Order: sequence, then C-alpha cells, then structure tokens
Amino acid sequence: MQLAMAEAYEAFDRGEVPVGAVIVNRAENLVVASSRNSMQSAQNPNAHAEILVINEACSKLCNKNLSQCDIYITLEPCTMCVSAISNARLARVYYAAPDEKQGAVENGVRFFTSASCLHRPEIYSGLYQEESINLMKNFFTKLRQNK
Repeated sequence: MQLAMAEAYEAFDRGEVPVGAVIVNRAENLVVASSRNSMQSAQNPNAHAEILVINEACSKLCNKNLSQCDIYITLEPCTMCVSAISNARLARVYYAAPDEKQGAVENGVRFFTSASCLHRPEIYSGLYQEESINLMKNFFTKLRQNK
C-alpha cells in the first residue's frame, strides 16, 4: 500500500485526483505494475489508476487473467473499476479509504455482491485509511482555493 500511496502523492503533485494503484504477483511478492489517476493529463475520463494499472499488468504478463495477483488502491474503486477488477480476475482487493460518493465495494452499487458479478475477489479495506482521506481532503481544499 505504501507504493500505491506514493502514486497517489504523485497524482496530487500533478493536479490529478490523488488515487494510486499497484498490482502485485502474490506468489512471487513482486510488483507487476503501478499507476495513478491521469484523467486530466490524458483528457480521458477512463484514465483511473485501477484501469491503467490493470492494462499495464495485462500487457507485462501477456495475460488478461490476473488471478495470481492482488491490487492495492488508495481509494474504494468506482463501478467501472470494480467491473474491470472482476473481469481481470484479481484475487484480492486492498483499498485504503471508503468513497461514499463513487465507491462501489462497500458503498453505492456494491458490485461484488450483485448477481451480475462473475468473479468476487477477497476484499480488505482500511490500510492507510487516514493518510488517504487526508490526502483527498487536502487535494479538494487546494482545488477550491485555486478557483
């Protein structure tokens, strides 16, 4: 999760919503890919950290099935991202802070509990929660002050 937080800080510094994500090969305890939100710089609303890191991991591993991997995210993923996580068959999802507005794991649609979800990873939350929440608050405070 420390690496995901480092990505989130990098996103913050670049003016992006501070979310970072890392995919780790569990058996080898090896980081496969890491990324951060890049929606502003890419001018792409789909450039979420989770989508980018899944794309990178699939490319590096030459495989769409990431069942041997876990994903670490600094914020509860949205509906688009949990669907991608399910489709990639990631084994475990670790995330820092809940997202009451856009989250889709413990909030919102709760995608992994829906009948349309074909793969349900193990879910772990709360790691680095306070740090992630503070980073998000600082980002949006800074954004409001700059307007």
